[in-house]
Amino acid sequence: MKAPVSWIRELVDLPADVTTDDLTARLTALGLKLEAVERAGAGITGPLVVGRVLTMEPEPQKNGKTINWCTVDVGDANGTGEPQGIVCGAHNFAPGDLVVTVLPGGVLPGDFRISARKTYGHVSAGMICSSSELGLGEEHDGIIVLPADAGEPGDDVFDLLGLREEVIEFEINPDRAYALSLRGIAREAALAYDLPYVDPAERDVPPADDHGHPVVVDDAAGCPLFVARTVTGFDATAPTPDWMVRRLQQAGMRSISLGVDVTNYVMLELGQPLHAYDGDTLDGAIRVRRAEPGERITTLDDTDRELSPEDLLITDATGPIGIAGVMGGARTEMSASTTHVVVESAHFDATSVFRSGKRHR
Repeated sequence: MKAPVSWIRELVDLPADVTTDDLTARLTALGLKLEAVERAGAGITGPLVVGRVLTMEPEPQKNGKTINWCTVDVGDANGTGEPQGIVCGAHNFAPGDLVVTVLPGGVLPGDFRISARKTYGHVSAGMICSSSELGLGEEHDGIIVLPADAGEPGDDVFDLLGLREEVIEFEINPDRAYALSLRGIAREAALAYDLPYVDPAERDVPPADDHGHPVVVDDAAGCPLFVARTVTGFDATAPTPDWMVRRLQQAGMRSISLGVDVTNYVMLELGQPLHAYDGDTLDGAIRVRRAEPGERITTLDDTDRELSPEDLLITDATGPIGIAGVMGGARTEMSASTTHVVVESAHFDATSVFRSGKRHR
Protein backbone atom coordinates (compact mmCIF):
# COMPACT_ATOMS: atom_id res chain seq x y z
CA MET A 1 0.00 0.00 0.00
CA LYS A 2 1.41 3.37 -1.05
CA ALA A 3 0.37 6.32 1.11
CA PRO A 4 1.31 9.91 0.14
CA VAL A 5 2.28 11.76 3.32
CA SER A 6 0.24 14.81 2.31
CA TRP A 7 -2.85 12.59 2.06
CA ILE A 8 -2.23 11.20 5.53
CA ARG A 9 -1.84 14.75 6.85
CA GLU A 10 -5.12 15.71 5.20
CA LEU A 11 -6.92 13.07 7.26
CA VAL A 12 -5.12 13.57 10.58
CA ASP A 13 -3.65 16.81 11.96
CA LEU A 14 -0.05 15.72 12.55
CA PRO A 15 2.32 18.24 14.16
CA ALA A 16 4.23 20.24 11.57
CA ASP A 17 7.59 19.08 12.93
CA VAL A 18 6.80 15.37 12.42
CA THR A 19 9.14 14.07 9.71
CA THR A 20 8.38 11.20 7.39
CA ASP A 21 11.09 9.12 9.07
CA ASP A 22 9.53 9.75 12.48
CA LEU A 23 6.08 8.87 11.14
CA THR A 24 7.27 5.62 9.59
CA ALA A 25 9.03 4.67 12.84
CA ARG A 26 5.83 5.22 14.85
CA LEU A 27 3.70 3.30 12.36
CA THR A 28 6.21 0.43 12.26
CA ALA A 29 6.02 0.23 16.05
CA LEU A 30 2.26 -0.22 15.69
CA GLY A 31 2.73 -3.15 13.33
CA LEU A 32 2.69 -1.67 9.82
CA LYS A 33 5.73 -3.05 8.00
CA LEU A 34 7.70 -0.38 6.13
CA GLU A 35 8.64 -1.39 2.60
CA ALA A 36 10.09 1.87 1.24
CA VAL A 37 9.88 5.66 1.23
CA GLU A 38 9.64 7.22 -2.22
CA ARG A 39 10.61 10.82 -2.84
CA ALA A 40 9.33 11.81 -6.28
CA GLY A 41 11.76 14.64 -6.95
CA ALA A 42 14.79 13.15 -5.22
CA GLY A 43 16.74 12.89 -8.50
CA ILE A 44 15.77 16.35 -9.75
CA THR A 45 17.45 19.68 -9.18
CA GLY A 46 16.36 22.97 -10.64
CA PRO A 47 15.85 25.28 -12.27
CA LEU A 48 12.54 23.57 -13.09
CA VAL A 49 9.93 26.21 -13.86
CA VAL A 50 6.69 27.16 -15.56
CA GLY A 51 7.24 28.24 -19.14
CA ARG A 52 4.84 29.85 -21.61
CA VAL A 53 5.26 28.80 -25.24
CA LEU A 54 5.51 31.95 -27.35
CA THR A 55 6.30 30.48 -30.76
CA MET A 56 6.41 26.99 -32.22
CA GLU A 57 7.86 26.36 -35.67
CA PRO A 58 7.62 22.78 -37.08
CA GLU A 59 10.77 21.73 -38.95
CA PRO A 60 10.72 18.42 -40.91
CA GLN A 61 14.01 16.51 -40.76
CA LYS A 62 15.75 14.21 -43.24
CA ASN A 63 15.09 11.22 -40.99
CA GLY A 64 11.34 11.75 -41.39
CA LYS A 65 10.91 13.23 -37.92
CA THR A 66 9.46 16.70 -37.39
CA ILE A 67 10.83 18.75 -34.51
CA ASN A 68 9.48 22.03 -33.13
CA TRP A 69 11.75 25.02 -32.67
CA CYS A 70 10.16 26.92 -29.80
CA THR A 71 10.67 30.12 -27.89
CA VAL A 72 9.54 29.89 -24.29
CA ASP A 73 8.99 32.66 -21.76
CA VAL A 74 10.54 31.53 -18.45
CA GLY A 75 10.36 34.88 -16.70
CA ASP A 76 13.55 35.80 -14.83
CA ALA A 77 14.47 32.16 -14.15
CA ASN A 78 17.18 32.27 -16.85
CA GLY A 79 18.74 35.43 -15.42
CA THR A 80 17.98 37.57 -18.48
CA GLY A 81 14.20 37.63 -18.83
CA GLU A 82 14.62 36.90 -22.53
CA PRO A 83 12.69 34.03 -24.19
CA GLN A 84 14.47 30.68 -24.14
CA GLY A 85 15.07 28.80 -27.42
CA ILE A 86 14.27 25.10 -27.04
CA VAL A 87 13.98 22.20 -29.48
CA CYS A 88 11.08 19.85 -28.69
CA GLY A 89 9.99 16.66 -30.45
CA ALA A 90 6.48 16.52 -28.97
CA HIS A 91 3.42 17.93 -30.74
CA ASN A 92 0.66 17.97 -28.09
CA PHE A 93 0.96 21.66 -27.25
CA ALA A 94 0.55 25.04 -28.88
CA PRO A 95 1.66 28.67 -28.51
CA GLY A 96 0.16 30.13 -25.35
CA ASP A 97 0.31 26.86 -23.39
CA LEU A 98 2.05 26.62 -20.03
CA VAL A 99 4.65 23.86 -19.94
CA VAL A 100 7.22 22.46 -17.52
CA THR A 101 10.68 23.67 -18.49
CA VAL A 102 14.06 22.60 -17.12
CA LEU A 103 16.85 25.10 -17.81
CA PRO A 104 20.59 24.53 -18.26
CA GLY A 105 22.13 23.50 -14.96
CA GLY A 106 19.15 21.36 -14.01
CA VAL A 107 19.37 17.61 -13.46
CA LEU A 108 16.60 15.09 -14.20
CA PRO A 109 16.23 11.51 -12.85
CA GLY A 110 19.02 9.19 -13.90
CA ASP A 111 21.59 11.98 -13.47
CA PHE A 112 20.51 13.46 -16.82
CA ARG A 113 22.22 16.84 -16.83
CA ILE A 114 20.73 19.66 -18.86
CA SER A 115 22.95 22.06 -20.79
CA ALA A 116 22.68 24.35 -23.80
CA ARG A 117 23.63 22.21 -26.80
CA LYS A 118 23.41 22.38 -30.56
CA THR A 119 20.84 20.00 -32.05
CA TYR A 120 18.86 20.02 -35.31
CA GLY A 121 20.63 23.21 -36.35
CA HIS A 122 19.70 25.20 -33.21
CA VAL A 123 21.20 25.81 -29.80
CA SER A 124 18.57 24.30 -27.50
CA ALA A 125 18.86 25.89 -24.05
CA GLY A 126 16.82 23.54 -21.89
CA MET A 127 14.03 21.00 -22.24
CA ILE A 128 10.24 21.00 -22.23
CA CYS A 129 9.42 18.01 -20.00
CA SER A 130 7.13 15.00 -20.19
CA SER A 131 5.84 13.00 -17.22
CA SER A 132 8.25 10.14 -17.91
CA GLU A 133 11.27 12.49 -17.99
CA LEU A 134 10.34 13.69 -14.50
CA GLY A 135 9.68 10.18 -13.18
CA LEU A 136 5.96 10.93 -12.74
CA GLY A 137 4.46 8.39 -15.13
CA GLU A 138 4.91 6.28 -18.23
CA GLU A 139 3.71 8.85 -20.78
CA HIS A 140 6.44 9.24 -23.42
CA ASP A 141 4.59 10.69 -26.42
CA GLY A 142 3.68 14.13 -25.11
CA ILE A 143 4.89 16.81 -22.75
CA ILE A 144 3.05 18.08 -19.68
CA VAL A 145 0.64 20.90 -20.51
CA LEU A 146 -0.24 22.77 -17.32
CA PRO A 147 -3.64 24.33 -16.59
CA ALA A 148 -3.98 27.95 -17.69
CA ASP A 149 -4.05 29.11 -14.06
CA ALA A 150 -1.07 27.00 -12.94
CA GLY A 151 1.20 30.01 -12.45
CA GLU A 152 3.36 32.59 -14.15
CA PRO A 153 6.45 32.02 -16.32
CA GLY A 154 9.46 31.42 -14.09
CA ASP A 155 7.47 30.01 -11.14
CA ASP A 156 8.95 26.94 -9.48
CA VAL A 157 6.97 23.77 -10.29
CA PHE A 158 8.26 21.37 -7.61
CA ASP A 159 5.23 21.85 -5.36
CA LEU A 160 2.86 22.23 -8.31
CA LEU A 161 3.79 18.74 -9.57
CA GLY A 162 4.15 17.13 -6.15
CA LEU A 163 7.89 16.67 -6.67
CA ARG A 164 8.55 17.33 -2.99
CA GLU A 165 5.93 14.74 -2.04
CA GLU A 166 7.00 11.74 0.00
CA VAL A 167 5.16 8.45 -0.34
CA ILE A 168 5.36 5.67 2.25
CA GLU A 169 4.97 2.11 0.98
CA PHE A 170 3.83 -0.50 3.48
CA GLU A 171 3.67 -4.26 3.24
CA ILE A 172 0.23 -5.01 4.66
CA ASN A 173 -0.24 -8.34 6.42
CA PRO A 174 -3.62 -10.12 6.06
CA ASP A 175 -4.65 -9.24 9.62
CA ARG A 176 -4.17 -5.54 8.90
CA ALA A 177 -6.38 -5.26 5.81
CA TYR A 178 -7.88 -2.01 7.12
CA ALA A 179 -4.50 -0.44 6.30
CA LEU A 180 -5.15 -1.02 2.59
CA SER A 181 -6.65 2.47 2.64
CA LEU A 182 -5.54 5.98 3.56
CA ARG A 183 -8.37 5.96 6.09
CA GLY A 184 -6.83 3.03 7.95
CA ILE A 185 -3.27 4.36 7.84
CA ALA A 186 -4.38 7.80 9.02
CA ARG A 187 -6.21 6.21 11.94
CA GLU A 188 -3.00 4.42 12.92
CA ALA A 189 -1.11 7.72 12.65
CA ALA A 190 -3.64 9.38 14.96
CA LEU A 191 -3.16 6.55 17.48
CA ALA A 192 0.63 6.82 17.20
CA TYR A 193 0.57 10.48 18.22
CA ASP A 194 -2.49 10.33 20.51
CA LEU A 195 -4.40 12.72 18.25
CA PRO A 196 -8.15 13.01 17.56
CA TYR A 197 -9.33 11.23 14.45
CA VAL A 198 -12.41 11.93 12.34
CA ASP A 199 -13.37 9.13 9.97
CA PRO A 200 -13.56 10.64 6.44
CA ALA A 201 -16.51 8.32 5.74
CA GLU A 202 -18.61 10.06 8.39
CA ARG A 203 -20.48 12.48 6.16
CA ASP A 204 -24.06 13.58 5.97
CA VAL A 205 -25.83 11.84 3.10
CA PRO A 206 -29.45 11.91 1.99
CA PRO A 207 -31.60 9.07 3.34
CA ALA A 208 -32.47 6.19 1.05
CA ASP A 209 -35.46 6.83 -1.20
CA ASP A 210 -37.32 5.31 -4.13
CA HIS A 211 -35.90 7.64 -6.77
CA GLY A 212 -32.67 5.75 -7.39
CA HIS A 213 -32.12 2.70 -9.55
CA PRO A 214 -33.99 -0.34 -8.16
CA VAL A 215 -31.92 -3.14 -6.60
CA VAL A 216 -33.03 -6.67 -5.71
CA VAL A 217 -30.79 -9.03 -3.69
CA ASP A 218 -31.75 -12.69 -4.09
CA ASP A 219 -28.71 -14.05 -2.23
CA ALA A 220 -28.46 -12.24 1.09
CA ALA A 221 -25.68 -14.55 2.31
CA GLY A 222 -23.54 -13.72 -0.71
CA CYS A 223 -24.42 -10.01 -0.62
CA PRO A 224 -25.60 -8.70 2.76
CA LEU A 225 -25.45 -5.07 1.61
CA PHE A 226 -25.79 -3.40 -1.79
CA VAL A 227 -26.20 0.37 -2.15
CA ALA A 228 -26.72 2.18 -5.47
CA ARG A 229 -26.37 5.91 -5.97
CA THR A 230 -27.56 7.63 -9.16
CA VAL A 231 -25.65 10.53 -10.70
CA THR A 232 -27.16 12.49 -13.61
CA GLY A 233 -25.69 15.25 -15.77
CA PHE A 234 -22.26 13.65 -15.66
CA ASP A 235 -19.68 14.88 -18.20
CA ALA A 236 -17.53 11.85 -18.99
CA THR A 237 -15.27 13.93 -21.26
CA ALA A 238 -14.21 16.30 -18.48
CA PRO A 239 -10.57 15.83 -17.45
CA THR A 240 -9.67 14.39 -14.07
CA PRO A 241 -8.30 17.19 -11.84
CA ASP A 242 -4.50 17.27 -11.83
CA TRP A 243 -4.31 16.85 -8.04
CA MET A 244 -6.35 13.64 -8.26
CA VAL A 245 -4.23 12.29 -11.11
CA ARG A 246 -1.07 12.91 -9.06
CA ARG A 247 -2.47 11.19 -5.98
CA LEU A 248 -3.56 8.16 -7.97
CA GLN A 249 -0.10 7.94 -9.53
CA GLN A 250 1.58 8.31 -6.16
CA ALA A 251 -0.60 5.50 -4.83
CA GLY A 252 0.48 3.28 -7.74
CA MET A 253 -2.52 3.61 -10.07
CA ARG A 254 -2.77 5.19 -13.50
CA SER A 255 -5.38 7.73 -14.48
CA ILE A 256 -7.95 6.28 -16.90
CA SER A 257 -10.97 8.60 -17.10
CA LEU A 258 -12.86 10.88 -14.76
CA GLY A 259 -15.51 8.33 -13.77
CA VAL A 260 -13.04 5.49 -13.17
CA ASP A 261 -10.56 7.79 -11.42
CA VAL A 262 -13.17 9.00 -8.93
CA THR A 263 -14.16 5.45 -7.99
CA ASN A 264 -10.50 4.45 -7.60
CA TYR A 265 -9.77 7.53 -5.49
CA VAL A 266 -12.62 6.74 -3.11
CA MET A 267 -11.46 3.12 -2.90
CA LEU A 268 -7.92 4.19 -1.99
CA GLU A 269 -9.13 6.67 0.61
CA LEU A 270 -11.86 4.60 2.26
CA GLY A 271 -10.94 1.01 1.40
CA GLN A 272 -14.36 0.46 -0.20
CA PRO A 273 -14.29 -0.72 -3.83
CA LEU A 274 -16.90 0.92 -6.08
CA HIS A 275 -18.21 0.11 -9.52
CA ALA A 276 -19.90 2.53 -11.91
CA TYR A 277 -22.41 1.55 -14.59
CA ASP A 278 -23.65 3.55 -17.56
CA GLY A 279 -27.20 3.96 -16.29
CA ASP A 280 -28.67 4.24 -19.79
CA THR A 281 -27.46 0.72 -20.62
CA LEU A 282 -29.17 -0.90 -17.62
CA ASP A 283 -32.37 -2.78 -18.43
CA GLY A 284 -34.63 -3.04 -15.40
CA ALA A 285 -33.61 -3.57 -11.80
CA ILE A 286 -30.11 -4.54 -10.73
CA ARG A 287 -30.35 -8.06 -9.28
CA VAL A 288 -27.75 -9.98 -7.24
CA ARG A 289 -28.02 -13.76 -7.68
CA ARG A 290 -26.06 -16.90 -8.44
CA ALA A 291 -25.36 -17.84 -12.05
CA GLU A 292 -27.66 -20.18 -13.92
CA PRO A 293 -26.32 -23.13 -15.93
CA GLY A 294 -25.03 -22.08 -19.34
CA GLU A 295 -24.86 -18.33 -18.63
CA ARG A 296 -21.96 -16.34 -20.06
CA ILE A 297 -20.63 -12.80 -19.72
CA THR A 298 -18.20 -10.61 -21.64
CA THR A 299 -16.20 -8.79 -18.96
CA LEU A 300 -14.46 -5.42 -19.10
CA ASP A 301 -11.30 -7.04 -20.48
CA ASP A 302 -13.36 -8.16 -23.54
CA THR A 303 -13.12 -11.81 -22.49
CA ASP A 304 -16.12 -14.08 -23.01
CA ARG A 305 -16.49 -16.16 -19.84
CA GLU A 306 -18.54 -19.24 -19.06
CA LEU A 307 -20.11 -18.85 -15.64
CA SER A 308 -20.38 -21.39 -12.85
CA PRO A 309 -23.53 -21.80 -10.71
CA GLU A 310 -21.25 -20.88 -7.78
CA ASP A 311 -20.49 -17.44 -9.25
CA LEU A 312 -22.28 -14.56 -7.54
CA LEU A 313 -23.50 -12.20 -10.26
CA ILE A 314 -24.79 -8.68 -10.77
CA THR A 315 -27.53 -8.86 -13.41
CA ASP A 316 -30.30 -6.89 -15.06
CA ALA A 317 -33.21 -8.02 -17.24
CA THR A 318 -30.83 -8.97 -20.08
CA GLY A 319 -28.63 -11.21 -17.92
CA PRO A 320 -25.21 -10.90 -16.22
CA ILE A 321 -23.57 -7.46 -16.10
CA GLY A 322 -20.81 -8.27 -13.62
CA ILE A 323 -19.14 -10.96 -11.50
CA ALA A 324 -19.59 -9.73 -7.93
CA GLY A 325 -16.41 -8.34 -6.44
CA VAL A 326 -14.31 -9.53 -9.40
CA MET A 327 -15.03 -7.65 -12.65
CA GLY A 328 -17.78 -5.72 -14.36
CA GLY A 329 -19.36 -6.49 -17.70
CA ALA A 330 -18.49 -4.76 -20.96
CA ARG A 331 -22.10 -4.01 -21.93
CA THR A 332 -22.70 -1.55 -19.06
CA GLU A 333 -19.23 0.03 -19.12
CA MET A 334 -19.05 3.82 -18.96
CA SER A 335 -17.99 5.57 -22.16
CA ALA A 336 -17.21 9.08 -23.37
CA SER A 337 -20.95 9.59 -24.00
CA THR A 338 -22.09 8.52 -20.51
CA THR A 339 -24.20 11.15 -18.72
CA HIS A 340 -26.19 8.90 -16.37
CA VAL A 341 -24.12 6.90 -13.86
CA VAL A 342 -25.22 4.30 -11.32
CA VAL A 343 -22.57 3.81 -8.62
CA GLU A 344 -22.46 0.48 -6.78
CA SER A 345 -21.07 0.12 -3.26
CA ALA A 346 -21.57 -3.37 -1.91
CA HIS A 347 -20.33 -6.00 0.51
CA PHE A 348 -19.88 -9.46 -0.98
CA ASP A 349 -19.04 -12.76 0.69
CA ALA A 350 -15.24 -12.98 0.68
CA THR A 351 -15.11 -16.72 -0.03
CA SER A 352 -17.38 -16.32 -3.05
CA VAL A 353 -15.27 -13.48 -4.43
CA PHE A 354 -12.03 -15.43 -3.88
CA ARG A 355 -13.33 -18.55 -5.59
CA SER A 356 -14.76 -16.66 -8.57
CA GLY A 357 -11.52 -14.75 -8.94
CA LYS A 358 -9.50 -17.97 -9.06
CA ARG A 359 -12.02 -19.68 -11.33
CA HIS A 360 -11.84 -16.91 -13.92
CA ARG A 361 -8.11 -16.33 -13.44
